[in-house]
Amino acid sequence: MSASNRGDERDDPLVSAAKQRDPDAWRELYRAHAGRLVVWLAHRSPGDATAAAEDLGAETWLTAAGKIHDFHGNREEFGGWLFGIARRHAANARRTSGRRATTPTDHDTIALLHPEPVRGPDSVVPERAWLREALAALSARERDVITCLEVIGMDVAATCAALGMSAVAVRVTRHRGLKRLRRLLGEAPQRDRGHPVFQHGK
Repeated sequence: MSASNRGDERDDPLVSAAKQRDPDAWRELYRAHAGRLVVWLAHRSPGDATAAAEDLGAETWLTAAGKIHDFHGNREEFGGWLFGIARRHAANARRTSGRRATTPTDHDTIALLHPEPVRGPDSVVPERAWLREALAALSARERDVITCLEVIGMDVAATCAALGMSAVAVRVTRHRGLKRLRRLLGEAPQRDRGHPVFQHGK
């Protein structure tokens, strides 16, 4: 038995089906993660347009489709792995100042995924301009953690996988980020003070 077949024992049925190029499995994974992936990418660099986040998201899904056999786990763990790929794509994009070379596209992979349109940040998480500005005031590390945990609802394990951080580092960074946001809360319009981000850790 090959190493890849032995590894399949660690996969849940959805991930196993995705590895067999089942389009329904890929659509289910896409529906579960695509919208919040765009939200996360947009919040990582608040000055970037949503279109740029969607481009990075598309590149991330193509990479995931090509490397799915390297992943072992369940659908929740797939999210952390996917976001880790996105983080690396975003870092590469920053290093090249947004100038990405055009590369051949695997059209078979695109046809397999057959994604539905990605819902942007405004449709996935109701946003107010003040909240976006508040998140922008955090350090990049704090913004990454807060966005993963509080804005798009990832758990600690998936956040660790997405950001390449330990659980302790994630929890400490979350605490510091929320503390900083609560200090900013006094400057927020009254209507924004009930936002869920500010309800944790009180």
